[in-house]
Amino acid sequence: MRKRLLTTLIALATCCLAFMTPAMAEKKDHFRVAWSIYAGWMPWGYLADHGILKKWADKYHITIDIVQLNDYIESINQYTAGKFDGCGMATMDTLTIPAVGGVDTTVLIMGDYSNGNDGIVMKKGKSVSDLKGQQVNLVEFSVSHYLLARALNSVGLSERDVKTVNTTESDGVAAFTSSNDIQNIVSWNPMLSDIKKVPGSTLVFDSSKIPGEIMDVMAVNTQTLKDNPDFGKALTGAWYEMLALMNSGTPEADKAIASMAAASGTDVPGFKAQLATTYLFNTPAETLKFESPAEMKRIMDLVRTFSFEHGLLGQNAASKDVVGIEFPDGSTIGDPKNIKFRFNTKFTEMAAEGKL
Repeated sequence: MRKRLLTTLIALATCCLAFMTPAMAEKKDHFRVAWSIYAGWMPWGYLADHGILKKWADKYHITIDIVQLNDYIESINQYTAGKFDGCGMATMDTLTIPAVGGVDTTVLIMGDYSNGNDGIVMKKGKSVSDLKGQQVNLVEFSVSHYLLARALNSVGLSERDVKTVNTTESDGVAAFTSSNDIQNIVSWNPMLSDIKKVPGSTLVFDSSKIPGEIMDVMAVNTQTLKDNPDFGKALTGAWYEMLALMNSGTPEADKAIASMAAASGTDVPGFKAQLATTYLFNTPAETLKFESPAEMKRIMDLVRTFSFEHGLLGQNAASKDVVGIEFPDGSTIGDPKNIKFRFNTKFTEMAAEGKL
């Protein structure tokens, strides 16, 4: 389950900065990468457990440990503290936790975007407009909160028109499905699947309406990647080999899907249903087509605007420009003297050209 609570970590990230970066800026041959349970990240567990990653790491004479953490936010927290060289995370979280905390971070692999995995469900209303004046339960300052803001904006409303109530995912699902305590909720799969089954409920908005805005990536420490490009090559090669296997239509693909389903706590139909609402970039070419500078700037400007308006860029942030974001063509938004978030397509381009 991908937990995405962002309320308390910026200060911790900042205090870790002073002693973190120098230790990681070095040539080395042993790396650690964290990931947590989520449909779009299940391939990391499989490729680590079935020799695909080892094959690529051996090619470059390095070792990469893929470590599953049960708590998504804790995985980012540990990456920010320097305990991991890379971590699976959403781009909004990349900006508001390690980047804001001063950890220069690069998006190495664009994994997927939520294409229906996140949604708003009402028990009585039938449209987003019906939310006006009502209470909405969600994990505040998360991508669920971002989704609500985008949904309200789409019908000319704002967050001032509703009352948001911070609710854990487990409490929210229980209250919505078994009582009348919660009438409106924002959640994500696999919980969203259960929420939508409540008789009379209506899915009034989901992430398919804002394609590409809730992105899930493999982010790595920029200096570590610069000093150790073979680390990036091995991770990228293993990832695209894994996706090729998943889409091969072979018995091995069926085995992989079944294994990932079991590891994520569901059955094959359930896992395939989650994949159906997860837009995986299955090939390097497909990834590169999506990662155009203009589109990425549009999306990241929306994300940073939301983050600034909700205080997620730090207490002393004077504007949304406090953190600089660099795109594959070298262009930037935000403070060019404080680039801490980067999109790097070099390794995906090498994969597309068969040069890994």
